[in-house]
Amino acid sequence: MTNTTLTNIAAELTEVAATLRHRTVKVKSGSLGVGSGVIWQPDGLIITNAHVATSNRATVELADGRVFDAVRTQFDPQQDLAALKIVATDLTAANIGNSEALRVGELVLAVGNPFADSGAVTTGIIYANNPRAVMADLQLYPGNSGGPLADCLGRVVGINTMIVNGLAVAVPSNSVEGFLQGNSRPQLGVTLQPVLLGRRSLGLLVLSILPGSAAETAGVQIGDVLIGVSGRLFTSMNDLTKYLHDSKGSVPLQLLRGGQQLVIYVAVQAGKTAVEAT
Repeated sequence: MTNTTLTNIAAELTEVAATLRHRTVKVKSGSLGVGSGVIWQPDGLIITNAHVATSNRATVELADGRVFDAVRTQFDPQQDLAALKIVATDLTAANIGNSEALRVGELVLAVGNPFADSGAVTTGIIYANNPRAVMADLQLYPGNSGGPLADCLGRVVGINTMIVNGLAVAVPSNSVEGFLQGNSRPQLGVTLQPVLLGRRSLGLLVLSILPGSAAETAGVQIGDVLIGVSGRLFTSMNDLTKYLHDSKGSVPLQLLRGGQQLVIYVAVQAGKTAVEAT
């Protein structure tokens, strides 16, 4: 590979990164710090993480410095996705890619607002890819959550959400499209934050509980850490949704509270989830 070729590649990646930075926004919601989001549609639709958009209203700052009040229009804490809407019609949306087409070893870029820095960019390669999560060998920091993971052509293939065992984990872009289409899935009525419990296990920390939800009825508490269903421990942020969707009847949901493991029973029925304590 010649120096000219390397120079061309570097210039192209710089241009891709600049384009992505202009499609990435700052999101401020509740009492948490600044997170990130992606302009998904030119009519003001912003996609971010559920653990970033923790309240019904948020503030969105565009790359050009404009600031908008945003309303949360869709929310799925189990997939860690949220949709925000701002009153703007002149936005340039991100180019959305097909996450299923990603290949291991492919170059990717992550853009976000770590430590409130605007549009910081990191690069790496795809480590693993499946319908529930895209994993990449690149560095994420607090504030990257909700920002885009994109391929080398600038197509957004995921929404960055967390680090597990040193690897960046993103919600696949195809899952975002299903989320926007309103695919029916079991809901507990809780906002969850992924937390690492060990090398191969993942916990889902309960940040908030919707009034009148199944989780509230069951006695789930803020600060509980959900760890598994029917003896299957979580290793991905989407495992809770998958296990509940695949289960029938009353299934045991395992959680940690005050250092002790408890079990509650979740009754899954036709896309609805009722929860009972035991």
